[in-house]
Amino acid sequence: MQKFLNYIIFCVILSLATNCLAKRSPAFKIIDGDSLVLNGTEIRLEGIDAPEYKQVCYDKNKQAYRCGIKAYEFLQDFVKGKKVTCQKISIDRYKRQVSFCYANGVDINQAMVQNGWAVAYDHYDDKYVKDESLARKNKAGIWQGKFMRPEIWRALHRRK
Repeated sequence: MQKFLNYIIFCVILSLATNCLAKRSPAFKIIDGDSLVLNGTEIRLEGIDAPEYKQVCYDKNKQAYRCGIKAYEFLQDFVKGKKVTCQKISIDRYKRQVSFCYANGVDINQAMVQNGWAVAYDHYDDKYVKDESLARKNKAGIWQGKFMRPEIWRALHRRK
């Protein structure tokens, strides 16, 4: 009987702890390699540009692969189980919040570039240019083979 009561108490405590953690962790959803939704706000990661979800790249063996999906998956894995916070910089023309975001305090934007799943979007800021050079040197992510810069890919695939 004592073991049963201990089990019930354990289950109640576990349930309460799970509910508390769920309330503390902001709800987020990854949209693609440089966009996410955090607490209902759509956010574009500042200073980077990831391959579009449908974009195809070529690996070191010249084999086509869905690099946009790979960027999405990397970001999803990178933030999984971590507390995500964002620092708003501006609002873009699509009414998205443009932000520097962090997973347990680690710069998500920088991680995407350093691991080769985004390029530095240096039109406004050169914060991640050195990270892009490092990824290129290490042949990380999209730098392992051939790819089209995401902004060029978007321009060529824009619906007319």
